[in-house]
Amino acid sequence: MSVVIVGGHDRMHCKYKEICKKYGCKCKVFTQCPANFKNQIGRPDMVIVFTGTVAHKMVSVASQQAEKTGAYIKHCHSSSGSALNEALKDYFKAGA
Repeated sequence: MSVVIVGGHDRMHCKYKEICKKYGCKCKVFTQCPANFKNQIGRPDMVIVFTGTVAHKMVSVASQQAEKTGAYIKHCHSSSGSALNEALKDYFKAGA
């Protein structure tokens, strides 16, 4: 399973990847907007958006790509490790 994390804190980059690895997920983390963000998202199974620490442009691009590819999208106001943990837990509980 692949996860794209949009937003969050730069210093938490490794922690986000570590948490995803516990769930057996490969993940890409975008804490800042790269030049070709739309093309770098790819076709993930799940997109997690940390809305408190992300630019509006990144949210709209991530939402459009998730909708286009049929990915599950989860918005979290907090960008903590526990918020990511809960989002992944909910996803797997729902059986998506």
